[in-house]
Amino acid sequence: MEKKKILVIHTGGTISMSEDAATGAVKPTDNNPLTEKTKELLSLAELLVEEPFHLPSPHITPREMLKLKEIIEKNLAKEKISGVVITHGTDTLEETAYFLDLTVKTPLPIVVTGAMRSSNEIGSDGLYNLISSIRVASCEEAKDKGVLVVLNDEIHTAENVTKTHTSNVSTFQSPQYGPIGIVTKRGVLFHNTPTNREYYPLNAIVKKVTLIKAFAGMDSSLLYAIGDLDFDGVVIEALGQGNLPPATIEGIKALTEKNIPIVLVSRCFNGIAQDVYGYDGGGKHLKDMGVIFSNGLNGQKARIKLLIGLETQQNIEEIFQI
Repeated sequence: MEKKKILVIHTGGTISMSEDAATGAVKPTDNNPLTEKTKELLSLAELLVEEPFHLPSPHITPREMLKLKEIIEKNLAKEKISGVVITHGTDTLEETAYFLDLTVKTPLPIVVTGAMRSSNEIGSDGLYNLISSIRVASCEEAKDKGVLVVLNDEIHTAENVTKTHTSNVSTFQSPQYGPIGIVTKRGVLFHNTPTNREYYPLNAIVKKVTLIKAFAGMDSSLLYAIGDLDFDGVVIEALGQGNLPPATIEGIKALTEKNIPIVLVSRCFNGIAQDVYGYDGGGKHLKDMGVIFSNGLNGQKARIKLLIGLETQQNIEEIFQI
């Protein structure tokens, strides 16, 4: 049987770093250790490898995400590839995955993976996760499921997955929903299929969107500052089901008067923000003021979606109900 052709894009991160023997610091090296290891994976698929940048994931911005989108689309247009695998640092992996999920239109599998242990640490998980991801990207059943995140034998959707632990190899989880599949020694098994797919034709990144977290005793200071700094939108991780302290109300009014969209999510990692409470700063009060409630996204992904929605001139309230 003819081998599948898989585009592998290396971007950096712990999966491509090494631990310094003298200091214990984990950092990038002159040569990406995955480059040589990738050659050992040719029994799995025919690999087309690109390395557009070599960055720790805290250095990744939406501009790098847009670059990855362009690389994928270029290869989709000119190469007969069967899938895509992206290696990425774990700190912002979920944001890149969700960005691509919203902006790349293809039925082919796109898989994002990483590692929690660097290439020369005991128990390094990078090569294993890369192998698993190539297997998933080569799998017919992985088509039409959007961008997937594969680590630690589990397959998650880009929309639901999040990093839940600072160092554990099982850090990536999908609260409330769980993984949609698993990778075993004998095959790739899916038990769920996403019901919604979204696509927004993005070509540039110029908007400014920020993310803040609500806390007990919060006032309007940060909200006034956001308006003064010419942000185009803001996401607030609100309390509970979607509530804010009453001292934030004047700041909310100031932003809405400037037509700066405010999207509300919960700082809880389970559940959905809803307009339930009618007191000052309660969800119903905020919605009546024009605040937009997100349908279950976490803060960092709501920021990505708001950024893309503003860039592509979408109806912001409508896209957050999908």
